[in-house]
Amino acid sequence: MVRKPVPFPEFPHTPGYLLQEERLEYKTRNRKLTIGIPCETDSTESRIPLTPEAVEMLVNSGNEIIIEKNAGKRAHYTDTEYSEKGAQIVETPQEVFQCDIILKVAPLSPTEFKYLRENQTLLSSLHLNKSTPEYLRMLIQKKITAIAFESISDNDGAFPYVRAMSSIAGSTSVLVAAEYLSNVNQGKGVMLGGITGITPTEVVILGAETAAEFAARAALGLGALVKVFDNSIKRLMELQNLLGQRLYTSIFHPQVLERVLKTADVVIGTITPEETDMRYLVSEDLVMKMKQGSVIIDLGIDKGGCFETSEIRDHTNPSFVKHGVIHYCVPNITSRVARTASIAMSNVFAPMILTMSGFNDLKHQLREDSGLRQGVYMLNGILTNENLGRLYNLPSRDINLLMAAF
Repeated sequence: MVRKPVPFPEFPHTPGYLLQEERLEYKTRNRKLTIGIPCETDSTESRIPLTPEAVEMLVNSGNEIIIEKNAGKRAHYTDTEYSEKGAQIVETPQEVFQCDIILKVAPLSPTEFKYLRENQTLLSSLHLNKSTPEYLRMLIQKKITAIAFESISDNDGAFPYVRAMSSIAGSTSVLVAAEYLSNVNQGKGVMLGGITGITPTEVVILGAETAAEFAARAALGLGALVKVFDNSIKRLMELQNLLGQRLYTSIFHPQVLERVLKTADVVIGTITPEETDMRYLVSEDLVMKMKQGSVIIDLGIDKGGCFETSEIRDHTNPSFVKHGVIHYCVPNITSRVARTASIAMSNVFAPMILTMSGFNDLKHQLREDSGLRQGVYMLNGILTNENLGRLYNLPSRDINLLMAAF
């Protein structure tokens, strides 16, 4: 008896349903970032961009943090605290500048340029002063990609670094003004604020953003009469709602501003020239009409200032008198409270660096992240900030067009 082979059953294909290969989810591992934090060469800069706790978080995510010896000393963080959290402590700045990413608070000093390698990434602040053109040319020569902290925005269009530092700067500015009104700093011996039977001091704040908000909070808390100027009625209304009480508010009407400046004891400027089409908000003629012994605090000095009489200074020589008015024009005013400022900075930078490690390279991230791209003022040695190019007569390119080439 011969057995017949049994044919395999046929399974007719249903239209639209074809067999495909199984696809498994593949997660890309975070790339390892090597980040160097050098000591600040500016003797008046006391902040450090990452706290030991932030270093631990970044190291646990596979990144390498190299810190120069005593970099956190002025903020009262020891090398031991950093090394115990996984950071590598090195003796010289040359070792730090071997990293792919240099993270520091102040702009590079002339002595640090010799340590730079070509095509490095620099994350730091950017101060506009007389030496800025040469600073930019040196970055161009080294083909550096430079990112300014203060220009990086988040998904909501806000600037996290600016908000963190502005909140501290606003509160600190009122405390500084109180010092310079007192006899201790050759002021006219007036207490900032007011007590029963005595007319309160008058504080004028130019701008209604974050720094202005915290300056107003501090001044009102001391009992001062606060007047806020801004061209946005919406921001002025929001500020009143935030503070929960009525303020004297006005747009920047020249006659109103002149009248108020004549009686002001303290004027705090939070506006930068970029917001006023590169014009000073308060001219020298208006400063000359202010009261003798009154105090100007220019919080926008790192961007050029909003008073025509402002001159950039540091913490060793922070103030000067011009036309009988005391000027305080220090760009890193938050360095007066270095520990608090360092923690606030670290809260911004740690998540930012973790996000960076999730991309294959920086150029890929810049294509995807418009907020970080906004902070780039130089890409591979090409100036990408139109305002800087116009201000210092340097050629610039649109970063969005440059990104299309990568």
